[in-house]
Amino acid sequence: MGRIEELVTRYRNHISAPWQRNLAGDQKTIFVVYPKEDERKLRARRGLFEMATIDAEHKWKSFNFTKTFATWMANTEYRDLYFESPEDLTMKLQSGFLQYAAQELQNVLTGSDVDAKTVVAVYGVASLYGFTKVSLILKEVIYDIRGRLLLFFPGEFDNNNYRLLDARDGWNYLAVPITLHNGVSDS
Repeated sequence: MGRIEELVTRYRNHISAPWQRNLAGDQKTIFVVYPKEDERKLRARRGLFEMATIDAEHKWKSFNFTKTFATWMANTEYRDLYFESPEDLTMKLQSGFLQYAAQELQNVLTGSDVDAKTVVAVYGVASLYGFTKVSLILKEVIYDIRGRLLLFFPGEFDNNNYRLLDARDGWNYLAVPITLHNGVSDS
């Protein structure tokens, strides 16, 4: 069995268990952690996670961050000046882009087709690297998670610490990690 299929099996076992009610938003979050070099394989097999979710009698909704920065930048006033002096973009990224990316995810999480039985699956988080931190976006939307938030996370999980693309200092988060080395871990 391949690595992605193993993650699907572990995810299926987790998502099929009865869902606890009255959890905090960060406890309703599931991170599927995989090696960064498996990003394309995971995207190609995302449908296996969707089928596991539907088989467990939950709904599925997906969201892709891949084009979020490009869309934001295309609609940013003075974007041409930022291309001339990229260092001037730093402050705008810290506030404007973070808020834009969080709002995009929040719109999906609070959509009329999302309820307490819905898994909102988020992928493309690697495209945020260098522009904002996933942890900051999650902090902005944590109260908007109705069912479960599934985050496909190319990186590492070790000692309750997540590191995107194995490159950044990690952060501790209360999500349920689904990994290759430990299956579903307790946070």
